[in-house]
Amino acid sequence: MVKLNLVLTVVLVAIALSVVSARHQARKLFVTLQSEQAHARELDVEWGQLQLEISTWLMHNRVEEVARGRLRMVIPEPGSIYVLQQDGQP
Repeated sequence: MVKLNLVLTVVLVAIALSVVSARHQARKLFVTLQSEQAHARELDVEWGQLQLEISTWLMHNRVEEVARGRLRMVIPEPGSIYVLQQDGQP
């Protein structure tokens, strides 16, 4: 009977240590998961900003393309550019 109690106690301690170890591992994995989710949110924000920047650049290129193609506009020569200034302004 004493040997059985000793064996059951050892098994119980081993199971308890296993449960503690599993919980600790689960907590570590949860912290890692939260960190990766935060990083994913940051990347989503950066992706949205890059998409906005790309659309801005594409819109500028489209305007320039239409101005050159359909309206036949060109950049003027430096000698034909006049700068007007208001009175009192240098």
